[in-house]
Amino acid sequence: MRKAIYITLTAVVLASCGGNSNKSLDKALASKDIETIRSKHAEVSSQKKALEKQLKSLDSAIALLDKSEKLPLVTTIEVHPEKFDHYLELQGDVKTKQNVLIYPEMSGTLNRVYVKEGQNVSKGQLLATIDDGGLSSQLAQLKTQAELSKTTFERQKRLWEQNIGSEIQYLQAKTNYEAQQSAVKQMESQVGKSSIRAPFTGIIDDVIKDEGTVVSPGPGSEVFRIVNLSNMYINVEVPESHLPNVTPGKDVKVYFPVLGDSVATTIRQTGNFINPSNRSFTAEIPVPSLDGKVKPNLTARVMINDYTSEKAILIPQSVLSENADGEQYVYLVDADSIQNDPVAKKVVIKTGKTQGDYVEVLSGINEGDAIIDEGARSVKEGQKVNIKNS
Repeated sequence: MRKAIYITLTAVVLASCGGNSNKSLDKALASKDIETIRSKHAEVSSQKKALEKQLKSLDSAIALLDKSEKLPLVTTIEVHPEKFDHYLELQGDVKTKQNVLIYPEMSGTLNRVYVKEGQNVSKGQLLATIDDGGLSSQLAQLKTQAELSKTTFERQKRLWEQNIGSEIQYLQAKTNYEAQQSAVKQMESQVGKSSIRAPFTGIIDDVIKDEGTVVSPGPGSEVFRIVNLSNMYINVEVPESHLPNVTPGKDVKVYFPVLGDSVATTIRQTGNFINPSNRSFTAEIPVPSLDGKVKPNLTARVMINDYTSEKAILIPQSVLSENADGEQYVYLVDADSIQNDPVAKKVVIKTGKTQGDYVEVLSGINEGDAIIDEGARSVKEGQKVNIKNS
């Protein structure tokens, strides 16, 4: 119907222009006179403007008469304030302060290894022994000499208390006894170095040297690696621009891509130094072992809650557009027309932080506004729309 009305009215307009137009145009072109042709050009241009004005009137008439006019089909979202948590995403590796290599304190042959890989050990537990090269025999001899010096001193002391003997004899016996005691303690310390013990409670992660291996203090002679998984943490580098918002106690989500698992924790402490090379500071985040699944050096994605709004207006990023001036805008259904003939209304907004598919709106939209969602890219300011019922 719309097409038929348009063709009919156009024919009427063209008929009103007269039937001699083509003849006069041919006559002007045949004259080969520049002034005549320019005059005809001005006349045709004037007629064109008049036709365009009449066509606009025709379009308006068609819009009123054509009841089957197709309106853009759109869906709307009614906005309401809700809690909004923004997270700063960073990358980090799991660490532990109790992950050490155990070295021997003396040279010798590794006589016996008492533990195996994966075994839980307690602080001070004997892990291995080293051949002491006869130090045990020397210790036994020193202990015998110490016992003799002790007996001599005790007898000399009793005589001295009875005023028998000289003072110098008493002092010599006392000095000899104390010297023997010191020698015994020193030798016990040396012999003790032949025993390798656990420095803390943990798990034997690796037995590096086998029994019979000759070991000595220093690099290259590591015997065990022991790890404690009960106090692990992640250190992340945080840009200095987030210094006011990333503080101890902030909520953190930690996701382990390899495990496909995540944990909720908080920031334990933040650094007091800005690294001049990358303008960042450190944040330490404790993490549980998840029944031993979390290991040192495991890669983790850290999401720190650096901003929270209890009553935020959120809209999908997909409905957001930007004009040539850099202003962001959305289309909503005019509240005055939503019940009768819904009309699209363009609104310039100011946005805040973005999280996932949603962006926070700071101004321009109020609670209860109906934002055009599907079809937002195809509507224009003031255009009537057909709202699809959900």
